[in-house]
Amino acid sequence: MRIGELAQKSGLTTSKIRFYERIGLLKAVDRRSNGYRTYSSQAVTILGLIITAQRAGFTLDEIRALLPSDLTHWDHAALTGALTRKVADIEALQARLTQSKAHLLRLIEDIKTRPEDMDCAANARRILTNVLAEPAEDLDITSDGVRLLDKADRRQSISPDLRKKAASR
Repeated sequence: MRIGELAQKSGLTTSKIRFYERIGLLKAVDRRSNGYRTYSSQAVTILGLIITAQRAGFTLDEIRALLPSDLTHWDHAALTGALTRKVADIEALQARLTQSKAHLLRLIEDIKTRPEDMDCAANARRILTNVLAEPAEDLDITSDGVRLLDKADRRQSISPDLRKKAASR
């Protein structure tokens, strides 16, 4: 089948299909003498696997390492190991999100319980003082002032004030 038909069957754009081919994820491609690409029916399955894996949180490099060139020769140990690690990553993310949600709910409650004799500006100072006084939980800051978000070393820049605070610990 040609790329337009594959795009229609997979629900992807032709540029996305060419991208997956260019980075080596889609290998079921033949070139005709006229330069047209032709794809086997297996290409639809491979593209479906790629999209499903991305939705599950796998990176393109992780998918490349797991996806066999022939779908009948899976490395079951590597696949189950990667899936197990991804479940653990999701559980860790859920725990961080639960913690963040609880923190935000406490903050909302603190804002709502403003003493009647306190104006909004004073209440904001009260809330900010309380927030800044709380210890930063699981804050891992590298020497270059970058906050590590998880064990995969995904990075997020932090403010200069927070760098100073973390460096003084």
